[in-house]
Amino acid sequence: MPLSPFDFQQARVKQVLFKSRLRSVLYGVREAEPALFAYAENPLGQWIQTVLKPELGNQPAVHELENTLQQMLHTGSDLANRYQRGLIEEARAGLDQVNAFADQIENQLLSLESSL
Repeated sequence: MPLSPFDFQQARVKQVLFKSRLRSVLYGVREAEPALFAYAENPLGQWIQTVLKPELGNQPAVHELENTLQQMLHTGSDLANRYQRGLIEEARAGLDQVNAFADQIENQLLSLESSL
């Protein structure tokens, strides 16, 4: 079944979910579970694998999206580690980096969606 705007909206929600969970880690609301930063267990990563790739195959834009998500997850993991080491303000300031990756992902999703 072809991708629809609803599919891309689901991807955006999944990205917001990650940012929300990371923020809750950096503000002491929840523990940083390794699964939060694992591409294979990330809801957006799963969406890419199960929804996007079957439809768009190996397009370069899909690979770019995967790479950006992996960079965002790596950065989030680094921030959680800083928080755990007591570098709380430094970790929280790093949310700007995560937001920059999120903006890139949004632009990549828009580009993929408009190419359909």
